[in-house]
Amino acid sequence: MLRAAGVGAGDEVVVPAYGNAEVAEDVVLAGAVPVFADIDPASYCLDPDAVAAVVSPRTAAVVVVHRFGIQADVRRLRELGQRHGLLVLEQGESEITPLDGPLDDLPLRRAHAAYLSGRLSGVVTPDGDEAHSYQQYVVRVPGNGRPDRDAFARAVRTKGVDCRVPVKTPVHRMPRFWRDVRLPETERAADETLALPAGAEMSRRDLQRVVSACNALGGLLQPAF
Repeated sequence: MLRAAGVGAGDEVVVPAYGNAEVAEDVVLAGAVPVFADIDPASYCLDPDAVAAVVSPRTAAVVVVHRFGIQADVRRLRELGQRHGLLVLEQGESEITPLDGPLDDLPLRRAHAAYLSGRLSGVVTPDGDEAHSYQQYVVRVPGNGRPDRDAFARAVRTKGVDCRVPVKTPVHRMPRFWRDVRLPETERAADETLALPAGAEMSRRDLQRVVSACNALGGLLQPAF
């Protein structure tokens, strides 16, 4: 799509650094240069204000990636694109994991997410936006307490709860795409986020096991400031 729109050598394309490197790689394949912008901490998608801050005369396009079943603020990003004459492309999250239920099980996934959000302690649960489809149920584990996110994940797994770190290294910190820029919300999200199981195939007992395993550690955590 970038090539078809004439994006190529000498152009810059704004992309998120929170996620895998696929989008940045596609920009490079088109002959352009990826420029990383920070994310909104609630949606994990590109923050329109952060995008506006990195737009330059060389910027030709913005690639918006929707995360975890949360929609990016496409309206504001398209308005930004119109003001600056930029192509705005949308992409769904490319990596769907076994933690995710089928997309046609939306009511059950939302019900399971509501159950977890109402009972989990010691972690920061998703905002619960009514448009959230919970392709992944992602919480934050505060990084200044004990255990931190990685230790928390290991402890939860020992109790039989499957969980995973959705983004281990932001793209702008990978050797191939290293940029000397600070993206505080992206970096914080990479340090704190953890995907817990909440798929439609789970039973109430499965969900209770998740709550029990997480809450057993919650008292050891301190709020993040």
